[in-house]
Amino acid sequence: MELPRGMKDFTKSETENIEHIRSQFKQLTNLYGFSFMDPSPIELLSTLETKSGPAIRDEIYYFKDKGDREIALRFDFTMGLTRYATSQKSMKLPAKISSFGGVFRYDEPQKGRYRYFHQWDLEIYGKSNLESESEIIELTSRLFDSLLLKNITIDVNHRNLVESYINKIFDSKDPQLVGDMLRAVDKIAKKSKDEIIKEFEDRYSRDNLEKILEFSQIKGSIKEVESLFDVSELESWDEIKTLFESLENRGVSNVRINFGIVRGLDYYSGIVFEVFDKNSKLGALAGGGRYDTLTKAFNRDDIGATGVAGGVERIILIMEEQNIISQIEQPRVSVLYINDDMQKVAHSITSLLRLNKIPTDIDLAGRNLKKQMDIANTARFTIIVGPQELEQGNIVLKDMKTGTEGTISLEKLTDDPKSVFNLETL
Repeated sequence: MELPRGMKDFTKSETENIEHIRSQFKQLTNLYGFSFMDPSPIELLSTLETKSGPAIRDEIYYFKDKGDREIALRFDFTMGLTRYATSQKSMKLPAKISSFGGVFRYDEPQKGRYRYFHQWDLEIYGKSNLESESEIIELTSRLFDSLLLKNITIDVNHRNLVESYINKIFDSKDPQLVGDMLRAVDKIAKKSKDEIIKEFEDRYSRDNLEKILEFSQIKGSIKEVESLFDVSELESWDEIKTLFESLENRGVSNVRINFGIVRGLDYYSGIVFEVFDKNSKLGALAGGGRYDTLTKAFNRDDIGATGVAGGVERIILIMEEQNIISQIEQPRVSVLYINDDMQKVAHSITSLLRLNKIPTDIDLAGRNLKKQMDIANTARFTIIVGPQELEQGNIVLKDMKTGTEGTISLEKLTDDPKSVFNLETL
C-alpha cells in the first residue's frame, strides 16, 4: 500500500519538532496579543479564486462534494482568515489573528515541502499603518530567536518601489509589463540572469531587462543602498526608511533592504519581506507583506491587511543543519524492576513522575531486566527498583549521560522528584 504522491506520514520525532515550533509560536503570539484561530480546512472554490482567478486550480486540491458544490482544501491561512475578518462587520480593529496547522498544495514535492505541510501564520487587519508591518516583522524575528536559530536575515522591500522603477525604465505603466518584470525579478533566486533574459527578451528590450535584474541585486542597510543607488525618484523609499526606524526602535536589527524581494502573489500592495538563513540554500523560511487588494476583493474597502506565513518543515530542516533539534528534546526517565515482585512499586514510581510532568517510560510486558535495559537505552536517567535497596527504602538512580549512579531514598524522590534529576538546570 502506497500513499498518494507528495504525501507522507509524520513520525514521532517529526511531530515533536512541529509541536515545539507550535508551542514557541503560541507563547509569542499570546505575548503580542494575537487571537489564535483555526480557519476551516475546506473552502468554497470560489473563495480561493477571489483574487487569483481560475488559474489557482492548477496549484490546489479541489473537487465536487456530494451536493455538487465545488470546494477546495486550504492552500494557506491568509484566504480563510481574510474571508472571516472581512465578514465580521463589528470586529474591533485593528484585529490581530494567528494560526498554525496543515495546508495542501498541488506543487511539485521538494525538500522541506510535501503536498501537505505545516505553516504558522500572522495577520493584522485594520487601517494601513507601518507599525502593523513593524509588529509583524518584530514578532517574526523573535520567533526565530526563540527557536535558537542563527544567521537569520529578514529582507525587506516595497512593491511600489519596484513597480515605479520598472515604469521608469520602460517608460510605460502597462500592467502586463509590470507583472512580467515582477515575475522575472522573483525568478532571480532560482534561475541565472541569462536564463531569465532568454525567457523574456522576445517581448522586451534586453538592455531594459538587464537594468531590472541589476536593480534587483541591490541590498544592504539604508546608508549602503543610498550610497549605491539614487533613490530620490523611487516611490515609497520614505516608507521603507520609516519602517526601519520603527524596527530599530523595537530592537530588531537583523533586517536589510533587498530590491529583489517582490513576492510572487499578485495581491501584495506595499511592504514585502522574506526570511532567510544566510548560510543555507533552502530558500525562504517565511514571507509576507501588505495585501490591501485582497480585503478589497472581499468587498471591504475600509480595511487593509498585512501578514506573514512560515514553513514549519523547512524551519525544522534548518534546525537540523544547525544541530538545534537535540536541544529541544525533553530528558526522559526509564523505571526498571529487578523481578515481578518489584513491578508494583515501579509502576507507582512511574505514575508519580508523570504526575510531576517528567516524561517516564516503563516496560509493560514483564520482560527481564536485561531486555528492559535494552529498551531504556535512549533514556537520560534510569531508576532501578531492586529488593535489597527497596528493603532499606531506597532505589538506584543512574545518569545515562555521565554513567554515574547511586542510591536515593524513596522519600526524597516522592517529596521533590524534579530536584532528584536536576531537571531545572538541564
